[in-house]
Amino acid sequence: MELNCVRHFNTDVSSIALPQKFTFPFYYTPHTLAKIAAEELQEYLVKQQDFEHNFGLQPHQNGLIIGKMFGVLVVELPNKSLAYLAAFSGKLAESNYISFFVPPVFDTLQKNGFYKKGEELLNQYNKEIEAFENNVDYIKEKSLLAEIKQKATTDLSYLKEKNKSNKLLRDTMRKKALESHNEDVEQLLYQLNEASKNDSILLKKATKYWNYCIENQEKIVQIFDEQLATLKEKRKQKSASLQQQLFENYSFLNQYQESKSLGEIFQQNPPAGAGECAAPKLLHYAFTHQLKPIALAEFWWGQSPKSEIKKHKQYYPACIGKCKPILSHMLQGIKTDKNMLAINPAEGKELKIIYEDDYLAVICKPEEFLSVPGKEIIDSVQTRVQQMFPKATGPLVVHRLDMSTSGLMLIAKTIDIYTALQSQFIQRKIKKTYIALLDGVISTPKGRIDLPLRVDLDNRPYQMVCYEYGKPATTDYEVIATQNGKTLIHFYPITGRTHQLRVHASHHLGLHTPIVGDDLYGTKNKRLCLHASQLVFTHPITQELLTIENPIDFNSSYE
Repeated sequence: MELNCVRHFNTDVSSIALPQKFTFPFYYTPHTLAKIAAEELQEYLVKQQDFEHNFGLQPHQNGLIIGKMFGVLVVELPNKSLAYLAAFSGKLAESNYISFFVPPVFDTLQKNGFYKKGEELLNQYNKEIEAFENNVDYIKEKSLLAEIKQKATTDLSYLKEKNKSNKLLRDTMRKKALESHNEDVEQLLYQLNEASKNDSILLKKATKYWNYCIENQEKIVQIFDEQLATLKEKRKQKSASLQQQLFENYSFLNQYQESKSLGEIFQQNPPAGAGECAAPKLLHYAFTHQLKPIALAEFWWGQSPKSEIKKHKQYYPACIGKCKPILSHMLQGIKTDKNMLAINPAEGKELKIIYEDDYLAVICKPEEFLSVPGKEIIDSVQTRVQQMFPKATGPLVVHRLDMSTSGLMLIAKTIDIYTALQSQFIQRKIKKTYIALLDGVISTPKGRIDLPLRVDLDNRPYQMVCYEYGKPATTDYEVIATQNGKTLIHFYPITGRTHQLRVHASHHLGLHTPIVGDDLYGTKNKRLCLHASQLVFTHPITQELLTIENPIDFNSSYE
């Protein structure tokens, strides 16, 4: 059996123990074998001459800068020896095929394939539609319709204003005639009434005339519009048919050689780009050639895209929106590592009460502790404070912190206190201070970051910068100290978006320096070094301005 895409290790891996289970693809630390495979792939990417692609790593290189996700899959061959497969997400150098990598699950670029032929037909429809829209007669008739409508508006507006002016003049003349008691008053009033009728008749006739002109021209334009609509409908139907054909033919194998199409997996509505990520390509090739999957890793290569945060050589989990439904089918019957996202990280941790009175409390939440119950984990600040304050009424938790962020949270003991504190948050009267340790040196001592954020719909819970659909997000910051190549900093969030401080710290348009331990937007470490250290708010009952503090020392842990 010829396996052109199998890569044998250049490194001696004979002494490395195999993992007991396959990688859980949505949250993992790469196994040693996967790391070695990834490093060998990265070495190839540096030295290769098989393709030209601008990853944004070399100055003055031609072409649009496009970073890429790459993946490696360590496999066991039929002779029990180890090797690895490599893949890229999407296309690379405008191609689906690069000799070093596994092929796509379905090749949309195949010259004689149905998809390419379908695209050619769609392109023909596009050309016909474009030609029709630029047809001289069509443009002329539409222009004439617009001209008639404009003349009608101008003419009728003029007549209405003239009638209005004439009416005012007649009203004045009537008044004077009635006051003069002239013997000709009846004749004058009659003439004025006739003039009023004539003005009204003239406006009606003009309106009828212009409506006739418009309707007549609209019928001419409609003939063109209907022909154009027919073309667009044919294109729409062909596009839908082509998509459905693609969904049916784009199929993925699992270890039992069971095949499932994109249409079946996503119930005929897959997201754009589904199936083109590295992980499905790798597993499909392995199952097609009876190779046993051992370990998986995916990493980013190149400059970060403008909206997302991806670090060069950084390992990333498979995306949720596009890959999870596909991999759920492909990994059937394969034992994977534990889903760490389903394990309660708060077990054994306690909430610390920093301030309490009859109306409210301020607690300190440890890191890796949910603020409210999640889909799989119930244990949270909310469930804990319900036990701590059993007589309390209302929602209790006034605001939230990200699971990985530690620090101060306000707890309301009654619905009225909750409403009052919520009002202060909405009006931005509550001042919050966070302390963070950044993985690098910040040269500007203080400033403001304005980067609108929205959720990455294909890869929750990641957030991305988006100027079109993102919600406004503003953060002030002030550097406290720099030591050992790291920066201790205060963040003062003006808004409270999900992951706001983490994205604003890491994004290249923000501080371009991730928070230490940020497993989403930086590099995983002991913990996320982000702590809500101070809350300033007005007590709803006493009206006293309270400042609650709970400092933390990150530097001592990372020296």
